Amino acid sequence: MRVAIFGANGGTGRILTRQAIDAGHDVVAVTRHPGEFPLAHDRLAVAEADVHDPRAVARAAEGSNAVLSTLGVPFSRKPITVYSKGIANITGAMARHGIPRIVAVSSSATEPHHHAEGGFLLNRVVQPLVTRTIGRTTYADMRIMERHLEESDLEWTVMRPSGLFHTPSVTAYRLQADRADGVFTSRADLAASMLAQLASSTWVRRKVAVTTTEGTPTLLDMLRGEALGRAPEQGGPAADIHHA
Repeated sequence: MRVAIFGANGGTGRILTRQAIDAGHDVVAVTRHPGEFPLAHDRLAVAEADVHDPRAVARAAEGSNAVLSTLGVPFSRKPITVYSKGIANITGAMARHGIPRIVAVSSSATEPHHHAEGGFLLNRVVQPLVTRTIGRTTYADMRIMERHLEESDLEWTVMRPSGLFHTPSVTAYRLQADRADGVFTSRADLAASMLAQLASSTWVRRKVAVTTTEGTPTLLDMLRGEALGRAPEQGGPAADIHHA
């Protein structure tokens, strides 16, 4: 299968690209900065495109059988459109080229809820603070993206991870409809869960929460790492709570 990955140069996108190649797929890694893309393989093509440019997106998607989107940007108090405008241009390209399948990353925070595994600090302090302040524009744009997919005729799946962190390999991740109690999602698990959708119809036209249950950091580790700007690693100091 030929797969176009948008947001391929992000933390999850690079892992997803490698997993897709290892699974035997032909991959088009779509990024604004192809010269900075670190991977190379005989079955990998790197395409330059800004998702705000519909013509560039259409060129990048042409010839693919499915699209995977790991688009992500840091939090900003300014309006964000990369998710909504990006998905509109991606689905437009899919319609033009007859590509039926898309799997797109959103966030568990698009539908804020009580996490049974989150405790008082996450549920009463961190989640309300982030979703109402620095994350407000991000999650608003993600919700527009989700609605756009819901209203389309495509075979879409929306993946909703929780706080992202790094693990060296895929774990026994958990999938649940719409939302989950889990607080963290490893990037390797998120990538693997996306790739698995290409061979399954279970979650077509559905939103699915993906969470990791093994080797997760603590919430205090995450907050400490965010404050210090350190990279998140398995069992380490941080989890990236804002972008894929």
